[in-house]
Amino acid sequence: MSHMEEPLNETTGLQLIESMINKAKNKFNESGTLYLVWGVVILLCSLVQFVGVYFYSNQNIFYVWFLSWGVLIYQFVFLAKKKKSRKVKTYADEILGFVWICFVICLFVLMLILQITRGYEMINPILLVLYAMPTFLSGCILKVKALLYGGIACWLLALSTLFIPPTFHILLVSVAVIVAWIIPGLVMRNNFKVINDGR
Repeated sequence: MSHMEEPLNETTGLQLIESMINKAKNKFNESGTLYLVWGVVILLCSLVQFVGVYFYSNQNIFYVWFLSWGVLIYQFVFLAKKKKSRKVKTYADEILGFVWICFVICLFVLMLILQITRGYEMINPILLVLYAMPTFLSGCILKVKALLYGGIACWLLALSTLFIPPTFHILLVSVAVIVAWIIPGLVMRNNFKVINDGR
């Protein structure tokens, strides 16, 4: 009986070790680069939009958001390189990818609906709700508390739009990307450097 159990225990032990290694790799292989890049660009665009509209009544300032297309191209290139260099792909990696795909689809569908229905005042509150979803779930998947807190902050900021004039909603988007993407991105980059320096 004990001879039959030994191979099973050894196999189980190896699987457990491999699982722990994969979880550790998944937890720390994210350098936070994309969170930082997107956070900085959206922060810049939102502040430029506010200044242009509020102080100069420049409606054409919305074109500044075309910068996000450049970031999108950068993201595709970045992820393609990362995929080539990645040695281990975990289920968490796949789930995280689906989370962000879902976010992008929801974003485009809702923005299209709001554009057609001219529900412009609802754009920023909905953006804040949308930002919360992938941020919170990414925090759960990657075990990064800063992302969890960032997601919760986005929901709270979305609720705060009920008490703030629509003109200033774009500033809440600026706050959201700082707490939800830039700060977590810096935390993740620091963790990434610590882990890699220790190797």
